[in-house]
Amino acid sequence: MDETLWLARRENWTPQNEDARDGGDIDYARVIHSASFRRLQGKTQILNLGDSDFYRTRLTHSLEVAQIAGGIARQLEKDAPDHVATAILPGRSMIHAIGCTHDFGHPPFGHGGEVALNYCMRDEGGFEGNGQTLRILSRLETFSQGAGANLARRTLLGVLKYPVAYADVRNPAIAPRLAPGPTTLRIIDAASAKPPKCYLDTERDVVGWILDPLSAGDRALLQSFDAKPGKHAKSRHKSLDCSIMDVADDIAYGVHDLEDAIALDLIHRETFAAAVTDRCPTFLDALKAKYPGESANDVMRQFVDGLYGGENSRKRFIGRLVHHFLTAVHYVEMEEFDAPLLRWRVGMAPGQKAFLEVLKDLVVREVITSPAVQHLEFKGQTMVVAVFEAMQADPERLLPRDRMPFYETYGVRAICDYVAAMTDTSLLKTYERLFAPRMGSVFDRL
Repeated sequence: MDETLWLARRENWTPQNEDARDGGDIDYARVIHSASFRRLQGKTQILNLGDSDFYRTRLTHSLEVAQIAGGIARQLEKDAPDHVATAILPGRSMIHAIGCTHDFGHPPFGHGGEVALNYCMRDEGGFEGNGQTLRILSRLETFSQGAGANLARRTLLGVLKYPVAYADVRNPAIAPRLAPGPTTLRIIDAASAKPPKCYLDTERDVVGWILDPLSAGDRALLQSFDAKPGKHAKSRHKSLDCSIMDVADDIAYGVHDLEDAIALDLIHRETFAAAVTDRCPTFLDALKAKYPGESANDVMRQFVDGLYGGENSRKRFIGRLVHHFLTAVHYVEMEEFDAPLLRWRVGMAPGQKAFLEVLKDLVVREVITSPAVQHLEFKGQTMVVAVFEAMQADPERLLPRDRMPFYETYGVRAICDYVAAMTDTSLLKTYERLFAPRMGSVFDRL
């Protein structure tokens, strides 16, 4: 593997002679100091901001994903020191940079905002949160003249979770539209407006540059996808670094979002116990082996009591869950690839993976799709559309003047970039300023 090629940047940049940092250190610094990273503190993870100061935002979630991803890399070094893939594992700073950036492109109000912007951009190339992440890093951040954050090629490859273009995987039969039925409300049909998982067509040149070191065969295979009848097509492959981040994201989603839900009494003890009974044998066996003195015979009761027994015991068992999943990660070989960064990726042992899916499904069923959360997502989605369409109707009048150069360059896509970058609170204030009956003030900050 030619490391020099993978550490190259789209714009030439030379560190100061006295700078001791490597490429991963530089990328991590740029990510941590970026405006996009700071905005994550004001974006919904699952629960609406303002309900509590306890639970996770996109920022704390991203930090946890980065930490778990770093832990996975170090665990692989320990478990398989002589494996050929261990020699090419990313350094700590690089995998942390990838973990911290993975949600940069997610708009205000979570997936409701993503659906809303894809509807708004239905005739302009669509919108997808992961694709917007690449756009931010490669064009919109301000660490370079014209290459965004100007991160190393390998870092961008690690962020490229779905290496397929919007136009290539979009099913034309699934066009974003309004829901039929309502006569006085304009309600988006969420199923039709859910975007394919992809990068945006506007970044085809960037992806071409990222994949340039690969052979023609590897490039074509990496960008291959499976058609799904009645659905958008789905990408097949990702890089080693991206697979580490992806597993870390699943662990954080299944375990830490569960912790928030339990702490806020959104998943009751009986519901949790019914969901996991007979579906977590690997974890119960691990508890028996590692902590034989904590339970007499009923290790399942020990597990449930631990999660529902107060903050200290809950945190202890959340840590045990993360450890259980993290230590079950192993290398998977994709023999069809030549490039080492694509030939190897990581997966999770079947028993642990099945248990993690149970936890993720529980969070979806009891929290994400609950009416309490969906009411707020619906309201946020409606506000996103209203703000976007107001800006689109008269950008010279309503778009902040510092955004007009972007509008002159990118057209309607610049309005999408502006709205997608907003925090939940910023979107709400903009909506109120445009539509609420109160007078407002010229001194309200745009």
